[in-house]
Amino acid sequence: MIRKESGNLRYAYFFPMDDPETVLLIDMWKDQQSIDLHHASPMMKTIARLRERYDLHMRAERYVTDESGGPASDSAFLRL
Repeated sequence: MIRKESGNLRYAYFFPMDDPETVLLIDMWKDQQSIDLHHASPMMKTIARLRERYDLHMRAERYVTDESGGPASDSAFLRL
């Protein structure tokens, strides 16, 4: 299971209520090496074959955690 892979910090699916054709996956990894190992896994090869078989499309966006915590002005909108 991906959540148990070395370096995985988060792996969660979200389904928009108004779009049954879309799934949002948010995954977080310790470092690039962990991502590379995940992408080289047999499971990812299976997933790639399924995407081809069912003509599934995906888009990826990469975000980097702001280690500083962000600007102080954002704190009014956050409740930690």
